[in-house]
Amino acid sequence: MRMRLSSSRSMLYRFFILYGSLYAGFGVQSPYLPILLDNHHLRPETIGLALAAGMAMRLMAAQAVARLADHLDAPKVILALCTTAAALIGLGYLPAQGAWLLIAVGVLHSAALAPLPPLSDTLALGAAAPAGSGGAVIHYGWLRGCGSAAFALGLVLSGQVIGHFGIVVIVWLNTALLAAAAPMALRVPQLLAAAGHPQATPSQARGVGVLLRLPLYRKMVLLAMLILGSHAMHDSFAMIRWSRAGISPGTSGILWSLSVAAEVVVFLLVGRPLLDRIGPAGAAMLSAGAGVVRWAVMAETAWLPAVAGIEPLHGLTFALLHLTCMRLLAQCVPRHLEATALTIYGTVGIGIATALLTPTFATRGIEAAKLEVFRGVRSKGRHHKGRCHGAATSTEAILGDG
Repeated sequence: MRMRLSSSRSMLYRFFILYGSLYAGFGVQSPYLPILLDNHHLRPETIGLALAAGMAMRLMAAQAVARLADHLDAPKVILALCTTAAALIGLGYLPAQGAWLLIAVGVLHSAALAPLPPLSDTLALGAAAPAGSGGAVIHYGWLRGCGSAAFALGLVLSGQVIGHFGIVVIVWLNTALLAAAAPMALRVPQLLAAAGHPQATPSQARGVGVLLRLPLYRKMVLLAMLILGSHAMHDSFAMIRWSRAGISPGTSGILWSLSVAAEVVVFLLVGRPLLDRIGPAGAAMLSAGAGVVRWAVMAETAWLPAVAGIEPLHGLTFALLHLTCMRLLAQCVPRHLEATALTIYGTVGIGIATALLTPTFATRGIEAAKLEVFRGVRSKGRHHKGRCHGAATSTEAILGDG
């Protein structure tokens, strides 16, 4: 028993280091990337095009890499290779000059970055699976919460050092942290899912058709597009908007970290009990309602106290819905298609909405973000069919009856 506990702790610590270094690497660069592009005197429309092109590449690259990882049953190796590639390609932002060269670097960097979250989540969900069989090892929320906390720390760190070393420091920090994550990807365990988890037949494992024939999974991806896709405006242009409203990079980093801190609280403390209590349908409705409030306020003002007040709603608009989707995905997706399913959810579900909406937001502003969330609320209003009983019924209450 003591040996088992020691092994579980060792596994947990390795996952913490992996998630911490990966998400800190995301945090030091991704929120500030639009400022880096703006610093190269790109117009808002061009910045929107650059970000949308990167997202479009994510849709293609992540799918191909996830299929390869599933086919070879080697998510650890693929994760380590992609992390190393992302660390090296990111250095291309340093010499790049001109819109097209910056877009090219961004597209290549996006291709390497895209598989990292779904592949790490594939390993984490496999390790967390035994928790349902009585011997609780880890919970996915612990790892994702650690990643979110690391993202916030990286975000604040970048915000503070940019003033001293310039915006290019985000490139060096991103490269260093991803380089640290690459070897750790090989040290985390790759475990089988718990008994009772859906298994893929050989014919199913050959393609994604089985996923697209799962109505619950298909409609879960639609929900992700409607609710999580509405974050595109915030993620792409919030930093620029705050900067032009006179908010310093350091303060902007703290503002963004408020949203990530709320995300950490939901992942580590509030999310699982709340999800158990109100069910997936109630959690989805709560996420969408919080999104309506958040984007409505953000559309009207960049006043610092107002922004500080709405940023913590990110814990509901993102983290709670993400936990809901992960629970449903783990229950309905065959194990040998987990990497592909997570990638479709993260890049096709969220990514298509972001790729389509980012150029629109560059020209129309945040009013479009409110429209997307209102559509999400209408969708859940149509699909909510009363009180849920059990996992399958809960899913159908959110997503309709297929």
